[in-house]
Amino acid sequence: MVKYRVVTSHKLAVRTIWKVIMKLQILLYGRIDESFTTGDTIVVDVIDNWPAEDFGGKKSLYITTTNWQGGNNMVVGGFLLIRQVRACKTQSEEKAVVARECAVIRQSFKDGDPDHRSRNVAKLVYIHMLGYPTHFGQMDCLKLIASAKYAEKRVGYLGLTQLLDENSELLMLVTNSIKNDLNSKNQYVTGLALCALANIGSTEMCMSLSREVGRRRSCGNPYVQKKAVLCALRIVRKVRAHAGSSGSHGVLLSALSLIDYLLKTNPEVYRQELAYVQPTLVKLLRSLTISGYGNSQEYDAGGITDPFLQVKILRTLRLLTNLNQPLPEDVSDVLAQVATNTEAVKNAGNAVLYECVRTIVYVGPVADPSLRVLGINILGRFLTHKDNNVKYVALEALKGLVSVDIGAVQEHRSVILSCLTDPDISLRRRALDVAYSLINEDNVKQMTNEFLNYLIVTDADFRADLVSCICNMARKYAPSRRWQIDTLIKVMLLAGSSVPGSVLSLVCTAIASSPPLHNYAVHKLYFAMLVEAALWAIGEYGDLLVDAKGVMGADGKEIDITNEDVIDLIEFVRIFRIYERLGS
Repeated sequence: MVKYRVVTSHKLAVRTIWKVIMKLQILLYGRIDESFTTGDTIVVDVIDNWPAEDFGGKKSLYITTTNWQGGNNMVVGGFLLIRQVRACKTQSEEKAVVARECAVIRQSFKDGDPDHRSRNVAKLVYIHMLGYPTHFGQMDCLKLIASAKYAEKRVGYLGLTQLLDENSELLMLVTNSIKNDLNSKNQYVTGLALCALANIGSTEMCMSLSREVGRRRSCGNPYVQKKAVLCALRIVRKVRAHAGSSGSHGVLLSALSLIDYLLKTNPEVYRQELAYVQPTLVKLLRSLTISGYGNSQEYDAGGITDPFLQVKILRTLRLLTNLNQPLPEDVSDVLAQVATNTEAVKNAGNAVLYECVRTIVYVGPVADPSLRVLGINILGRFLTHKDNNVKYVALEALKGLVSVDIGAVQEHRSVILSCLTDPDISLRRRALDVAYSLINEDNVKQMTNEFLNYLIVTDADFRADLVSCICNMARKYAPSRRWQIDTLIKVMLLAGSSVPGSVLSLVCTAIASSPPLHNYAVHKLYFAMLVEAALWAIGEYGDLLVDAKGVMGADGKEIDITNEDVIDLIEFVRIFRIYERLGS
């Protein structure tokens, strides 16, 4: 027989005692010897094979007592603890009850009893709500959070949010557990971690776990999403309060990464919420571009003060800009300062300048025209750089500026066209895209002549791209139908086998839709030695060849073609085709 003790503060009947016992957590079979009054001790005799009928059919009962060791060294359940506290008539009685219970809980923690840790932490939460110190249970909260059991983990997070605050050094120990729970497949475990981080997350925790919170926010589970959004608000508040005052560039970079993520996921909402960050970033960026910056030696990279932070700030300023409103004057000034003071000598300077130009390109529609011109001039200098990577990013940025200020980009047209002869085919293709975007009705003839000249010297890999570009120009911007036909014939003569069948169809369509040019076109193709196009033209308009009067050749003499000349040409083509097939 094992004896147990329970201390109560109420006069209870036997039936009420059973209700109390059933709310507790250790399995035993037993029977009550007697009723008791306040302060009395109930002795529970444990008899293994006691008939269940004596207890109303209840074979198993749940209690929270531990084996009696003598004296008052016993642990009561949370329900009974609350009753004891409420029954106290004076403050001293309450303190005595709490002190006695805290001593027992402390001893249980010291003994490393895992079975009652969850229950003890729950009681400490109640004691903490009464205003008594409970710091000795903080470490056990962390142990419960690391548990694999959801019931223990839930109590652990409850204790964490109640017994600790964001200034507690112990939070450093729980960061990894929270990270693991944020990635849990159980939505309720993830919810516990999000709630804890949203309530007591320190600045360091918020920045460390911001990426995990971001992933949870974009998951498809509404239960997790709503908690992740609220947690993100906590992170934003903590980061914004710390970013402006922190002297560590690493902390600033982490804070800006979080801000960038929020602005990308929901720009309309967070752009307004984070508008107050813009003046701080402008001030910081301005100080970084000044040569006398306090920590310039510590963060110097290629003569540039912390290019990584400068690039990050420029990117954040770009995301914060509202294109429906004029660009703030301080933002415009700092962009001009960065573009003017940064030297493009090494990669660090080029990186900062490129990000500055990207920001100028983005804010171009709401920025001052002089700022756009400044950015385009920087890209023009990039095009003369010896590094093809710098040239490529410059061409990429220029293409985005064409729709904003095509006139300023036109000033660098000659440099752009010079890139068409570069050995790097990817650079040539990018230059071709930019050059094509500059074409209009006013410069189409000049640009076409430039492209035809490059068509003569280019290699086969790039020739197809150039042919396609010239044909699109002739179709879209042709000043006259005759010029269009002449241009397409030149392309077929110069490109040869690189000409796709669509070009021949375009030539035939242009000729057929212009009756006044039939006579001119059939003679042009007759002497151009373009077999397929010439045969089509002769078949359609061959009568115009022999009946032509007043048609002048390239030498200024009148052209005289007979039926025999046409038949001889067709016969020659037929024989050549037969020979070509036999040879293959």
